[in-house]
Formats: sequence, C-alpha cells, structure tokens
Amino acid sequence: MEPLLPAASWLMALAAVVSAAACLGVWRSVPWQGRQSALIMAAAMIMIAAGGGDAMIGLVLGVVLLVSAMLGTAGVRGTPAATACCHRALVSLVMAICSFESLSTGRRAVEAGGHGAHGLDGVLSVLVVAGVIAVVLWTVVCEWVLAPVHRGRTARLLAVESWAMAVGVSVMWLGF
Repeated sequence: MEPLLPAASWLMALAAVVSAAACLGVWRSVPWQGRQSALIMAAAMIMIAAGGGDAMIGLVLGVVLLVSAMLGTAGVRGTPAATACCHRALVSLVMAICSFESLSTGRRAVEAGGHGAHGLDGVLSVLVVAGVIAVVLWTVVCEWVLAPVHRGRTARLLAVESWAMAVGVSVMWLGF
C-alpha cells in the first residue's frame, strides 16, 4: 500500500475536479449554493495535493470548507436540489473535519497529500469515519433506492458528481 499513498492526494483532487465539472455541466439544475460548494471542494483538494504541509493551510482550508458547507444549504429547503446540496455540504463538512483532525494529531496538515493517521481514539476521527460512511450510504440510497428527481443527461451528470464525491472521501479516509 505504500506506493499508493503519494498518489492518494491526487486521486482525491481528481475526484473533486470530476465532481465539480459534473456539477457545472448541469448549470441550471444546481443552485449557486451547490456550485460554490463543489468548486470550493475541488480547489481545496487541489491545494491539499499540491500543498507543502503547512499547518496554516490546513486550518484555513478547514475553515473555508466549513463555511462552504454552511452556505451550501442556505435557502434550498423544499427545492428539488435540496438533497444534492445537503450531500455536497456533508462532503465539505467531512473534509473540514479531516483538516481539523490533522491539526489535532500534531501531524502535518498535508501528510502524503491528505492528513494524519486515523486512529479511533479521538472524537474527530470518529466523526470522520461516521461522515465517510454517511456520504457513501447517502450516495447509494439516493442512486439506487429513491426515485430520481432529474432525468437524462442531468441525472447522469449528477450521479457522476455524487459518486465522485463518495469516492473522494473514501480515498481520503482509506488512504490516510
């Protein structure tokens, strides 16, 4: 598994870029809250992959992702896009918790492209594990159990976005 670790950060960044591109591809079907959240996640993952391990970068990215998660659900209650916006916000929140967890472990914020090891001894680590499981389960339930809100090309692109986010947080959790 050692050779995979250097590439894991770029796999996370690639998943975030694919997710953001799919979100932008269905421009009118996603409100501005969802688009900003997808773009912020992609930018954060690229910064993590290319970053030098500065703790301040991890702190700033964590705060930006947390604010993005809060903005990602503002004003979407009752709209067809509410479920997808909440899914994006959850992914942003999990990524923010990972940034804060890295800082709390005393390790570099960007260690091998992601964050510190996930021991199950801390509250933040448990929140990360619960968040990743929630994102993956949410993706599976929305795609395989619930009736789709959109049809055709829009539905396919939103499915790509959703699965890319789930893969990104799974790689983040499993790779580090």
